[in-house]
Amino acid sequence: MSSSSSSSAPASYDRLADLRALDATKSGVRGLVAGGVAAVPRVFLLPPGDRIPTPPPREPQPQPLSTVPVVDLSRSGERGEAVEAVPRASAEWGFFQVVGHGVPQAATASVLKAVAAFHEEEEGGGEDGRHAKARLYSREPRQAVKYHCNFDLYQSRVANWRDTLYCRMAPDPPTPDDLPGSCRDELFEYANHVMTLGNTLFELLSEALGLSPTYLADIECNKGQILLCHYYPPCPEPELAIGTSPHSDSGFLTVLLQDHIGGLQILHDGEWVDVAPIPGALVVNIGDLLQLITNDSSKASSIAFWRRTRDPGFGGVFLQYPFPSISTKIMANQELLSRIILLCTGDTR
Repeated sequence: MSSSSSSSAPASYDRLADLRALDATKSGVRGLVAGGVAAVPRVFLLPPGDRIPTPPPREPQPQPLSTVPVVDLSRSGERGEAVEAVPRASAEWGFFQVVGHGVPQAATASVLKAVAAFHEEEEGGGEDGRHAKARLYSREPRQAVKYHCNFDLYQSRVANWRDTLYCRMAPDPPTPDDLPGSCRDELFEYANHVMTLGNTLFELLSEALGLSPTYLADIECNKGQILLCHYYPPCPEPELAIGTSPHSDSGFLTVLLQDHIGGLQILHDGEWVDVAPIPGALVVNIGDLLQLITNDSSKASSIAFWRRTRDPGFGGVFLQYPFPSISTKIMANQELLSRIILLCTGDTR
């Protein structure tokens, strides 16, 4: 694989051959790092214009810089405040952090630790004498549990410095044997907690639309669930690569679990804003479909992930996404559609 960010580029470059060589290892970016890679391989190399320059020291600001909204869901008797805060943050930012969310900190810590154990497992380890990651490595869309390096490896312009354990947890949960032994119990526990949080968020959004709290759940907006367990291996030249390219999510809601190092950014009013990790907090991102069904009263935001240090990083992403029957139920639901129109036009009749 071509690997030099400083040497002159060859006259012709077979990118597809490099991608296939990476894919054939079934060990992802972690395998490159374990093999002692000293420079960012060309398939991961960001074009110069896409790199983030080292920012100059900031002058003291008379006003604080823009910060991502934080919503506290734990304040008993103050549900009305949450009903206002969640849609306001969704409309203005499409993105907010939640505290007091009911997901135990022990569960978030244990799932990060267990996923790290899976990703950092050495060659030759694993279950039944077989390497768990190689066993799960797949690009088959229908496979419920799989491990891979970049789901869009052959389509993206630049590969991301990231490996992922993909787990489709609902509506048809995997069996325990489908999940790697190093993290199966932790994944099941975390998935249950974060599904409960997702239901709470859908209740608040339903009420903000003037509907019953269970409305969006009743039309099954909350049925699909995917856990994406990302691993960002140590990068020899972090300024030349990116962990996750800028994008918006296609589903309803995304709940992100950051480690303490951070690196997540959101595009807000044309500027990339750092999402500083808050101990115990989870990050909520509005998806494209939720923006669509609320007629832009909630907006999907663009996010990216940069790892500015050479340290490894971990992140858990919970996605609530549509499964086939949902779109029909939404578009056939006249009460929901009429309420959205009234809300967005300012007609309060």
